[in-house]
Amino acid sequence: MNKFLLSVHVLAAIVAIGPVAVAASMFPPAARAALARPGDEHSAGVARVLYRICGIYSALGLLVVVFGFFTAQRLDVLGQIWLMVAIALTGLAALVLAFAILPAQRNLIDEITTAAAARVARAAGTAGTAGTAGTAGTGGAEASSEGAPVSAMDLPTADMPTASLPASRVAAALDSGAATGNGFALARTKRLAMTVGIFNLLWATVTVLMIIRPGSTTGV
Repeated sequence: MNKFLLSVHVLAAIVAIGPVAVAASMFPPAARAALARPGDEHSAGVARVLYRICGIYSALGLLVVVFGFFTAQRLDVLGQIWLMVAIALTGLAALVLAFAILPAQRNLIDEITTAAAARVARAAGTAGTAGTAGTAGTGGAEASSEGAPVSAMDLPTADMPTASLPASRVAAALDSGAATGNGFALARTKRLAMTVGIFNLLWATVTVLMIIRPGSTTGV
């Protein structure tokens, strides 16, 4: 019975956290693709689905942790060093997931939505300008800030939200490729990818500890 409980716990942990590890690893390139092609519903949809997978399976992971404590109590191994290390690493991985990965994903999803709306607004503004261009006098033309060239210096940095600039300028930057030069579409996703790597390493270590159980005195 004890071996059965332990096997179920390890299997449940893999099933619950495995999708988080995979989806979180796939999210940065998906978000980068969506930011590079604002308005592309397929790219944005992929990023949103991956974000939902991470959120849903993270909640299931909490149930696995509770079941893990029940299993450890049943096996009478709560005081063993391998389990204490596994619990500490699990807690650290949970903190990384809750306070670094999921918030970063949420911010990127918001930016994808903002960039898509900005492109629509910019397209509408361009159409409106084209429709009134024939009635404008030569001496009455004014330079529009919306049509001003967008350089890398105009864009937010990796620590600055997209909302700090007019939406149309964000879309223009993404269209012109200046976003790549500034690292707007790359810096955040690369940093998120590194954070996900840390999470995956922690989780892999916990999985190995749960399977090998070095120093276990229970015989299971």
